[in-house]
Amino acid sequence: MSVTSVRAQWRTPLWVTPLLSLLLVLTGLAASPASARAQQDTWRIDLAGPEADRGNVARRAAGLTVKDSRHRTPSEPGASHAVYTSPGKSLGRQLTAFTVRTRADVPAGTKVLTEIRGSNHPGTWTQWRTTGGADEVRLPQAVSLLQVRLTLLGVPGGASPTVRAVTVTAAAEQPAPRLPRDGRAAAASGPTYRLFATREGLTGHTTANGHVIKPRDHFVALPSRRMLAGNGGHEYQVRLCYKGRCETAPVWDVGPWNTRDDYWNPPAQREMWRDLPQGTPEAQAAYQSGYNGGLDEFGRRVANPAGIDVADGTFWDGLGMTDNDWVDVTFMPDSGGGGSTVTAWAEANVRSCASTSCNAVSKVYAGQSYPAHCWTVGQSVTAEGITNDKWIRLPLNAGGVGYVSGIYLKGDETGGVTTRC
Repeated sequence: MSVTSVRAQWRTPLWVTPLLSLLLVLTGLAASPASARAQQDTWRIDLAGPEADRGNVARRAAGLTVKDSRHRTPSEPGASHAVYTSPGKSLGRQLTAFTVRTRADVPAGTKVLTEIRGSNHPGTWTQWRTTGGADEVRLPQAVSLLQVRLTLLGVPGGASPTVRAVTVTAAAEQPAPRLPRDGRAAAASGPTYRLFATREGLTGHTTANGHVIKPRDHFVALPSRRMLAGNGGHEYQVRLCYKGRCETAPVWDVGPWNTRDDYWNPPAQREMWRDLPQGTPEAQAAYQSGYNGGLDEFGRRVANPAGIDVADGTFWDGLGMTDNDWVDVTFMPDSGGGGSTVTAWAEANVRSCASTSCNAVSKVYAGQSYPAHCWTVGQSVTAEGITNDKWIRLPLNAGGVGYVSGIYLKGDETGGVTTRC
């Protein structure tokens, strides 16, 4: 008997197929289009994924927890501190509304903060939005990429929370997308305010994004987590000017005074203090006019009108300041991409420093374009008979930065990036 005739003997009778379909429906094994769509629009964050950005986070069998309970940050003086940022999740379509559920063990005196942000253009992000329980969170623009950030606050030297799982669901009803004309998601509204700036100092301490402060460091702190960039990241920046000198600096810490005072946003979007005018920090109103009884959100007496803290390098070297004073601060709407885009002509590693001896942290692929911050001089690399010592700094999905040799980029030796790091 031929193989063909054997197969013919085992063909399914025509009456069996409808019967099987009916049985699958009755037993719930056949997924309807609606249930398949629901499964597609719900996903679980891979807390064990290697591409996440972790600061003082330990991965245990039960979940994520604080690695060293003695670890502190000035923005949360009464708690141990750890921060986890997931890689970006590609959504496959434009979405605005999400429900985020965090399953965690939270002992007395500890806390877990869950936040999300999204992007609809490479290198730019919406501001972070805090989630709560099973409440729906709506981002200000439609996005096609989503990130989750967890901040774990424990008892110094004592108990810590443990995050077991984080699940994200796209809301069944999606508001109509609200996109700027150029399709980009703005990080902030872009106005300039005159703010009282104080020097942060605190060399050797850890910022709210996990950065360890170095001598003469360059960054700022704002009194809200909504514009807190990743460790080493430049997704959110401000430009400061003082007596003719200016510097653009990333936002790497939270403070001064408050932690939920996003005063740069319109009152209707502001997290707290919505009766204050846009551009007026709560600390300034408390100090100058006795707003909130002259106290900050923690009930402390406000001793100065500061709306921004400035790291030593930006304070002394960038702006030439010698004492706390009033400065002009511009909230940059397109800070995430640094204003430049590069295109790769070949697949290449993105490394943790400007040398092939450093770890590969990501890749660029031929024909694809990527946002870029700036260029720097590093190890000389030779390819196709050409040698180039220029490396370009790129933002990573997890909030950090990486470097790719300009030898693999189209255009000139820096791939068209004009700003030096």
